[in-house]
Amino acid sequence: MTASELRVEGPVLLRDDLDGIRTLTLNRPRRKNAIDTELWGCLRDALDDAGTDPDVRAVVLTGAAGAFCSGADIANPGVAHPMRKMRVLSDVALLLHELPVPTVAKVNGVAVGAGWNLALGCDLVVATPESTFSQIFTKRGLSLDLGGSWLLPKLVGLQQAKRLTLLAETIDAEQAHAMNLVTWVVPGDEIDVFVDELARRLVGGPPVALAQTKALLNEGADRTLRDALANEARAQATNFATADAPEAFAAFVEKREPRFTGQWTVGRAQK
Repeated sequence: MTASELRVEGPVLLRDDLDGIRTLTLNRPRRKNAIDTELWGCLRDALDDAGTDPDVRAVVLTGAAGAFCSGADIANPGVAHPMRKMRVLSDVALLLHELPVPTVAKVNGVAVGAGWNLALGCDLVVATPESTFSQIFTKRGLSLDLGGSWLLPKLVGLQQAKRLTLLAETIDAEQAHAMNLVTWVVPGDEIDVFVDELARRLVGGPPVALAQTKALLNEGADRTLRDALANEARAQATNFATADAPEAFAAFVEKREPRFTGQWTVGRAQK
């Protein structure tokens, strides 16, 4: 048993698997799930594992006890060199961004600093009316991290990104939704059911096509139209090498729901 498992609060990162949905819960409630050195490492390892586990079809990231994440735990900075710690943060941001399955941030309560950027790194963000958000870095004498300098201008434009980060304002869920920083705002007593249904819908999709669509959108913002079209052509050819596209066509003709598996068909004997 690890030191974290001996704590009253339990492991710093909880993992739950159900029907292809992997839920990762930041579990340091006494610190509003602020991420310390141990939790950064656990999160990196968990995302790496989710990206290679064929049974995982969607990932939900959330926090325990009514908070999403209050950012990096600057009250317990540890003894590692800052550049070493930043490499772990970079690993987490890249793993989340490049995860080949859809990701959903379920935000209850605060999402601050690196905690907010962790949510923004997910493909979809669900919040409650009580959720609050802040790029608090400058109030702590720090600059952006966990990909915030890349994510925010793409989501809200350069001027609004500067407003959020230079002033370190706290905004509510409705403001975040209006700025395209939250996908849905749902009542607090409905968010669990809402996210469960959303994750089930994602799990029911064609895994290869979803992975490629996510990658195309992530990469397309930095490419020319010619690059994007070439990438789309390669991705579409890969889709036709799986069982999912023929299954979708058959389901359409037969007026039924498709059953997607992501199974590879290239090299199989043809009947």
